[in-house]
Amino acid sequence: MTVLDCSAYSADLTVLAGRLPRIPRRDLHGFLAAARTAATELPAPLAAALDDFRSDGNQNGYLLLRGLPVEDDDALPRTPDSTPAPVRRTLLNQEAMLAIVGRRLGLHTGYRELRAASVFHDVYPSPGAHFLSSETSETLLEFHTEMAYHVRQPNYVLLACSRADHERKAATLVASVRKALSLLPDDVRARLFERPLPCCVDVAFRGGVADPGAIADVKPLYGDPRDPFLGYDRELLAPKEPADVEAVDVLSKALDEVREAVFLVPGDVLIVDNFRTTHARTPFVPRWDGKDRWLHRVYIRTDRGSQLSGGERAGDVVDFVPRH
Repeated sequence: MTVLDCSAYSADLTVLAGRLPRIPRRDLHGFLAAARTAATELPAPLAAALDDFRSDGNQNGYLLLRGLPVEDDDALPRTPDSTPAPVRRTLLNQEAMLAIVGRRLGLHTGYRELRAASVFHDVYPSPGAHFLSSETSETLLEFHTEMAYHVRQPNYVLLACSRADHERKAATLVASVRKALSLLPDDVRARLFERPLPCCVDVAFRGGVADPGAIADVKPLYGDPRDPFLGYDRELLAPKEPADVEAVDVLSKALDEVREAVFLVPGDVLIVDNFRTTHARTPFVPRWDGKDRWLHRVYIRTDRGSQLSGGERAGDVVDFVPRH
């Protein structure tokens, strides 16, 4: 299953959202504890789909929940133009969905160096944004496995849509290693499997240094050789040896060949398996009218891949530790 129509559950989900604290950022740990309770009361088909995806994912590497509760556009605040969100901002329906769905999957996590250590991110266009930032709009945001260079890389990236772009042209591209693997020759698989390659890091994790170089090492393929995980970033992965450069190029072309475009509309929650995919976003043109594209993002960690060491809570904030 890749797309689940949740419109039939909208009324029930609205009731669950109504039980959550109205000011989530005032006590985030308490808010997410309440969301965990709500997650145990999800409609059975939705709960089963989430549990199945958490257990083994799927071939496409994502699950799209469509038809979730969302405010009418005129009832929403203006699309933000700064970050983080004010502590006093009241709960939005799509934030409630990220809270409840996310707690069914694992633990919401903030990253100390990213977005002022906030856990819930507003994703919106920003003039002059760095080309590696999710706030860029009029250039392609290239394929990347989110924080592949981070020891505490999230297992899932969740994107919820309150507003689409005006022209409905922005696509989230997802490419799954499960689909790309058969396109890789045996020698390329062998070359990339469990082989750490130099990797740069996003601006937020550079410690104020303009260009610290490749301060992390990322394995493009790792885990089970028959069903490997993926670590890939088109802008940041920096192989040096010619054979590694060639192998990564073959992987890149395979990922391009299997990519899928997901056009998010209000009421969507996209769950991306961040251990088996890479994702991107196509350009769009903002109008700066307060009604531009507005997504909400959270990162979810689970006990997969040594993301957790024990004692963590949903809403915790972690420090940067580069992979080596």
